Amino acid sequence: MNGIERITARLDADTQAEIDRIRENAKAEAEKVAQGYRTQMESETAELRERSRRAAAEREERLVSAAQMEARKTALAARQEMVDKAYALALEKLCSLPEEQYIQTVAALLVQAAPDGKGEVIFSKEQRERVGTAAVALANSRLGDGKLTVSAQTRPLKGGFILSNGRVEVNCSFDTLVRLQRAETAGEVAKRLFPQT
Repeated sequence: MNGIERITARLDADTQAEIDRIRENAKAEAEKVAQGYRTQMESETAELRERSRRAAAEREERLVSAAQMEARKTALAARQEMVDKAYALALEKLCSLPEEQYIQTVAALLVQAAPDGKGEVIFSKEQRERVGTAAVALANSRLGDGKLTVSAQTRPLKGGFILSNGRVEVNCSFDTLVRLQRAETAGEVAKRLFPQT
């Protein structure tokens, strides 16, 4: 080999060595950058998983809370319905008392409603004919010198009566009495119907 060929070969070898060195450095740098991105990707993936897990847990908690609230509302509505039925049954039982007991009950209410023993007693048409006179007579006897009379007028009452004394009327219809009692006793009735709560 002559001198130029040797120089050229040497230059080629040096160039190849430099190319190999640059290639190795670039490869190492690329691996370093890729490793950085892999690490970043793993970190972000883990963070996304954690955020998704927390979001799912929060959503589950909200859904459970909403379901519990809906269950409480449903239970409360069912309890309210049962209380309504209890008072409806009480009214039904009052209205369907045996005749003698009905007369006794109405007479006792009349004595309470008319302590002065005066007034006209208004019944429903059916009650006036069936028990009105007997209940008023019993109330007058209990009052001693009672001057209660059965009114000629009637009202659409389920049971009980309205006591009229001049311009004042005392509503002693059974549905009104049950409604008034409900306002005072609904809590106690609920406790008796649902003792565990």
